[in-house]
Amino acid sequence: MGKIISIANQKGGVGKTTTAVNLAAALGVLEKKVLLIDADPQANATSGLGIDIETVEIGTYQLLEHTKKAEEAIMDTDSPNLELIPSHIDLVAIELELVDVERREYMLKEALLPIKSKFDYILIDCAPSLGLLTLNALTASDSVLIPIQCEYFALEGLGKLLNTIKSVQKIHNEHLSIEGLLLTMYDSRLRLSNQVVEEVKKHFNDMVFETIIQRNVRLSEAPSYGESIIKYDAASKGANNYLSLAEEIIKKSN
Repeated sequence: MGKIISIANQKGGVGKTTTAVNLAAALGVLEKKVLLIDADPQANATSGLGIDIETVEIGTYQLLEHTKKAEEAIMDTDSPNLELIPSHIDLVAIELELVDVERREYMLKEALLPIKSKFDYILIDCAPSLGLLTLNALTASDSVLIPIQCEYFALEGLGKLLNTIKSVQKIHNEHLSIEGLLLTMYDSRLRLSNQVVEEVKKHFNDMVFETIIQRNVRLSEAPSYGESIIKYDAASKGANNYLSLAEEIIKKSN
């Protein structure tokens, strides 16, 4: 049975999509069958894998509406063992459209049930908010991975996210666990980066991944070529970081 992991943090710019795309690609390279679901109306994970957003006809929107089946929404990508359910700007409207729908928090979970066993990992790239889209992702997930930027306000908003996770556990999904906190955009030369690492580890101990994602120019260049870092520059620090994270997650799952 596949493991569903949401990648969530309501703060923007913490490396959510970078992590979703590159972790998915790294798991695929390590011979796991992976599905990436783009649940962000900005559709950056979709374009980051080289898909032209304008050509998307079936994606997360139709899945949440239950007008199409998950199998119909799945697209191939150029990455080994990695498939994608794309996003589109239409997804912006879904929160309003689902507002009166019964069991609206379970729409994604129900849509994924028929395909869950076909994948080793299903990763969901969440929108930078704690709205209905993210709620659907958390309700459908086995665990949540939280990227945290090694910056001054790193822990700001984290309490809010952890409270949301707690209430999802209480009301919608008692099996939801925290996969781990991932430190991103780390620069070893900055004292601040090192202070953030220390502080996060002090507060959260074992919940923090050993792998730290370092600041890396190649990593920020890759999406503009519509490629994962593994494909764009397999020898880069960024590629090594995400392969190491993928290995850590596989080890945890076994």
